[in-house]
Amino acid sequence: MESKFLLEDLYDKVVKGGQLTEEEAYALESWCGDPRLQEYAEKITDARCTKEFDSCSIINARSGKCSENCKWCAQSAHHHTNCESYQMVDHDECMAMARHNHQKGVKRFSLVASGRSVKGLAFNKMCSMLEEVKREVGISTCASLGLIGSEEMKRLHAAGVNRYHCNLETAPSHFATLCTTHTVEDKIATLLAAKAEGMEVCSGGIIGMGENMKQRIELALALRRVEPHSIPINVLSPIKGTPLENTPLISEQEILDTIAIFRFIHPDIILRFAGGRARMSRDNQLKALKIGMNGAVTGDLLTTTGSTIDSDRQLVCDAGYNF
Repeated sequence: MESKFLLEDLYDKVVKGGQLTEEEAYALESWCGDPRLQEYAEKITDARCTKEFDSCSIINARSGKCSENCKWCAQSAHHHTNCESYQMVDHDECMAMARHNHQKGVKRFSLVASGRSVKGLAFNKMCSMLEEVKREVGISTCASLGLIGSEEMKRLHAAGVNRYHCNLETAPSHFATLCTTHTVEDKIATLLAAKAEGMEVCSGGIIGMGENMKQRIELALALRRVEPHSIPINVLSPIKGTPLENTPLISEQEILDTIAIFRFIHPDIILRFAGGRARMSRDNQLKALKIGMNGAVTGDLLTTTGSTIDSDRQLVCDAGYNF
């Protein structure tokens, strides 16, 4: 369907500091497959973003036996994936990983835990570890501990955590087809609690879970409600034993067009390479960096393996960023 808008006009509005309306954002779908979409996204990235790359690393602080029924996730107790399960990461392992990442030049380190939320003694221990990492290692710290409230955010902030992560995952119109044990509104409430405490928020999603491009745009627009500092974009890696194990892979062209559209809608925000990018060719990973991806989760990514820090540094530098 032909759009009543011109792509050149939408680019001109964004590059001059404007924000697309919802109608204009949805119109971007009509240019998928047109090389100009990615070309203009690259120009927006050059104009509106710095060359400082935002790198972070995560450690799986609690694994498996999650009560939530998210169809994409290997850690859900509802699925049979033979996922490793443990209640708390070893303290020494956590500190060693934080030091390693800091020495490699990674800017941030995050504890990520399975489960609807981390509470009680487990929460206290994770706060203590995050405080020790900040104090002893000196790396900036983040946390992703599920659906928690204002009191927990206060304690995390007091422990030195200045960014909280909770993905919206997919468009609100699509979410209930993939998870019924919590809602997008539950996630938004968590993120707003973090913002009320004065913390930055990191929130994005997974593409390739049966949604269409219009729904990806819907996700990008929904994220405006929480004004994220960082938007991770994961590409589904279908995991055997989950309900999405036979989901067809989306093309690399579709991934790139999605990144370009997110850059149009969020011209100043860090778009973060996350899970699933390893299946892309190096040339297309490089293209993704140039058209919008100016951050990455580096190292091992929870239950799927990511890229190494050294190879990521080379790729990032080749794209013209400072790692």
